[in-house]
Amino acid sequence: MSPPPESAPAPSVATQPAALGLSAAEAAQRLAADGPNLLPGSAVKSPMAIVLGVLTEPMFLMLLAAGGIYLALGDRAEALFLLGFVFVVIGITLVQEQRTQRALESLRDLSAPRALVLRDEREMRVPGGEVVRGDLLRLNEGDRIPADARLLTGHLSVNESLLTGEAVPVDKRPEAAPVTGEDLTQDSAKGGGPQAPGGDGSGWLFASTVVTRGSGLARVHATAGATAVGRIGAALNATTEPPSALQTGSRRLVRRLGLAALVLASAVVVMGWWWDGRSLLDSLLSGIALAMAILPEEIPVILTVFLALGAWRMSQHKVLARRVSAVEALGAITVLAVDKTGTLTVNSMAVVEMATAEGPLPLVPDKVLSPSAQAIVESGALASPVNAFDPMDKAIREHAKLTLTGLGRWYGEAVPVMTYPLSSDLLVMTHVYRAGDVGGQGTQQVLAAKGAPEAVAELCRLDGARREAVRRQVEAMAARGLRVLGVASGQCQAPAAGGAAAGGGSADDPLTGSWPASPREFSFEFLGLIGLADPPRAEVPAAIAQCRQAGVRLIMMTGDHPGTARAIARQVGLSERPAVLTGAEMDALNEAALLERLQHTDLCARLQPSHKLRLVQVLRSAGEVVAMTGDGVNDAPALKAADVGIAMGERGTDVAREAAALVLLDDSFASIVAAIRQGRRIYDNIGKATRFTFAVHLPIIALALVPGLLHWAVLLLPVHIVLLELLIDPACSVVFEAEPEAAGLMERPPRASGDTPFSRHNLLAGAWQGGGLGAILLAGAQGLVWLDIEPATGRTAVFTSLVIGVLMLILANRGRADPEPGVTPTANPWLPRMALLVAAMLVAVISVPALRQLMGLAWPNATVIATTGVMVAASAAWLAGCRARMG
Repeated sequence: MSPPPESAPAPSVATQPAALGLSAAEAAQRLAADGPNLLPGSAVKSPMAIVLGVLTEPMFLMLLAAGGIYLALGDRAEALFLLGFVFVVIGITLVQEQRTQRALESLRDLSAPRALVLRDEREMRVPGGEVVRGDLLRLNEGDRIPADARLLTGHLSVNESLLTGEAVPVDKRPEAAPVTGEDLTQDSAKGGGPQAPGGDGSGWLFASTVVTRGSGLARVHATAGATAVGRIGAALNATTEPPSALQTGSRRLVRRLGLAALVLASAVVVMGWWWDGRSLLDSLLSGIALAMAILPEEIPVILTVFLALGAWRMSQHKVLARRVSAVEALGAITVLAVDKTGTLTVNSMAVVEMATAEGPLPLVPDKVLSPSAQAIVESGALASPVNAFDPMDKAIREHAKLTLTGLGRWYGEAVPVMTYPLSSDLLVMTHVYRAGDVGGQGTQQVLAAKGAPEAVAELCRLDGARREAVRRQVEAMAARGLRVLGVASGQCQAPAAGGAAAGGGSADDPLTGSWPASPREFSFEFLGLIGLADPPRAEVPAAIAQCRQAGVRLIMMTGDHPGTARAIARQVGLSERPAVLTGAEMDALNEAALLERLQHTDLCARLQPSHKLRLVQVLRSAGEVVAMTGDGVNDAPALKAADVGIAMGERGTDVAREAAALVLLDDSFASIVAAIRQGRRIYDNIGKATRFTFAVHLPIIALALVPGLLHWAVLLLPVHIVLLELLIDPACSVVFEAEPEAAGLMERPPRASGDTPFSRHNLLAGAWQGGGLGAILLAGAQGLVWLDIEPATGRTAVFTSLVIGVLMLILANRGRADPEPGVTPTANPWLPRMALLVAAMLVAVISVPALRQLMGLAWPNATVIATTGVMVAASAAWLAGCRARMG
């Protein structure tokens, strides 16, 4: 066969030698010289910035004020001890910040886009940050372009709306044709500098834009800040995630309690100074102690640490949380809308059946195909892209390579001179080839089409009887779980020279000549049907059963034939209801009617992306919390609209991953269930930590406020409260974060979307615990006053009981009072360490004379031990009752 004429389009990317890429050594040198290909991002907090952030918190400003007052009173030892705690707290905060930062950096590394480059004579995937000038990029449909580049071969459509604001994709073609080996090995691009984004016909590609169609090979021209999007990086950096419901609720609670702390502390200062006649400095110390007791500064710590480390823990289960809002939404999911291909199935397609309208064709391994079957396979391969992105296209081309003989040079090199892509009104892809390019001669052009069988039948203008025969064949094949495509072929004349160009190009330009606007204007012959099998994933049935047990409804949303969807649903146990809602039926329904249909339908088939978006919106408007899986460019709007968009990490497109809140790194449906489990555990633990925080502050408030009102000796000084904070902070940020999941976590229904850890019910439960504990400690203090015990001795009994009470509050808020039968509670590794910390602190402040004097405590005598024992026993009984009441 003669080679294609010079006027043909640039050769297919598949024919370019891989040896034209950079070597690994060259790439490393350029990476070292230019730096990583990363857009300007948010600055990492320096240790000094963290320290300044700590010192400007209200809690620590009050701590510094208390230290200054002690210095003014001449009590240098206590002042230095108090101020020394500032450095301890700063150290703890630095450790927490660094731990959180490391977790977030790990997540950023996982979420960084990857690029397919040619290096060292082979294709390889590298992180987007390692792309360098001169790299050869292999680009396919759905890829996000990692750097500014110039297209060398191929034909792309690219969405440049990020740079232009125009959502319509623009065509990209090589500006110099044909491309030679010299072009591919030179670093400089021909044709001058980059053109402005937008407009058809340019060969320049820009970082962060998305390939919506086609494939090609491009040479990187600029990276990082030198790219077009890098020069406007400030606009990208300004895009921040809005506060989640948890963050909004926590800020509201902290503001209210902060206002209460200010009012009550001011009242204590005025009452102590003006009413009791105490010195102003003493009154200020009491007011500061009360304000420190009221302020719940642990709540922001809880949210930051729990959500960041929770997202990191989820990544260990192959689930990347790109937005923290998804972590809190996971436990509330009521509907999971799943795609079939690649989510429920293994996404490894293979041609297993073929048929004509008259009946099935024999498909025996290692046997020569019949002429009818050969025609179907050949046209199906020609209607599929050379660098196939879709699994079905790959399977058809692979089957053609294995079964057809005499393919000739055209199979690897033929590039369509005209392509009619799938459209919403015609689900058929049509390629037009020169006859010489596919093994023939003459001026006739070869047509190859494949797509939805009903659409191909319409394209071939089949009469009613043949359409019915095709429909019966499709139903029979789909009932066996096969994905069914129709195949057609035809011939046509090349456009006349000098004709009007469709799209503004010249008539003799094979890409923009005067071709008909639609393939409906050609004549086609219906060849037959191709059946492809994609078996279900082994783990899916068990995972679906867990979802159903957890009260999560599953709905299949697929573009497949209804029969295929029904067969796969039966195989994996998704639904036994035979009803299937199609996209065409959706178009005829209003919102109310569609919602009514969805109450009785679990399977939605023959859907376009706009149908998926509408389904998500309708379900959310009905109060459902919707999670949706997707992988394609066109799935992005629905993924963004869902409460939790879930993209496929292995087969998904970059734009789908960036639109989604979660990314499955292994594309496994079981990972979705693991994510729901982790989300529920994280949210539960936030609720436990919040309840503990609210409970533990109440006895501290009572012991700081009531003695002044009753004219008792001061029971809690600022130094005591700081010491308690050293116990409370680790309990909130470490102990509760590591708490294992509660028994029956995945047997309970999803929580209501309006539920929050700061709900009245949760805070009242904490108030009930803490209020009772405070009352017991105040009663013990009153008993010591009646016994005329020295203030230091009484303070020792009360402080010791309070410290032990903090540990008991941790145990009381861990989880359910009675684990389920046969379930062994999982140990929390931080609980023994916390108990040792409490014991060590008590031993140190009581047994070391200098610390004992500094804290205003006394060596415990029999009265202190007895009173402490009574208060601890009463507190344990009270908290046990509260725990049993919470269930």
